[in-house]
Amino acid sequence: MSDEHEHNFESVDAGASKTFPMQCSALRKNGHVVIKNRPCKIIEMTTSKTGKHGHAKVHLVGTDIFTGRKYEDLCPSTHNMDVPNVTRQDYALLNIDDGYLSLMLTDGSTKDDVKLPEGEIGEKLEEDFEEGKELIVSVVSAMGEEHCLSHKEAPK
Repeated sequence: MSDEHEHNFESVDAGASKTFPMQCSALRKNGHVVIKNRPCKIIEMTTSKTGKHGHAKVHLVGTDIFTGRKYEDLCPSTHNMDVPNVTRQDYALLNIDDGYLSLMLTDGSTKDDVKLPEGEIGEKLEEDFEEGKELIVSVVSAMGEEHCLSHKEAPK
């Protein structure tokens, strides 16, 4: 009877959630929060007093960790807000090809799906790479997105 069921497990996922809930009053400045479906770093946070019938409200101002765009939100302090799981990985830069970075993982394999950052960071990265410097690139990932946010020269 069990021969009829054919199981197919093709997608590989650690099962970790992209976000986790946290009570508004427990959030802190310089922490992370999801505002309008974007992972943001909290730059300002104010709490208003409880009204005649209500809850204390928390006013959050955050900047998108990838684009730098500013977002605001207002929520009751007792409500939960989503906090993104933000991870930072350092990789050795092997090459810059067609606007994408070729990075070496710790196991020796390569990762070629991270875009060259736009603007000043990207220009400085390209300039340093063309000078022949060995670079370490920091890649931040949150909510299924990955971006290179900084780089430094590899220690000799």
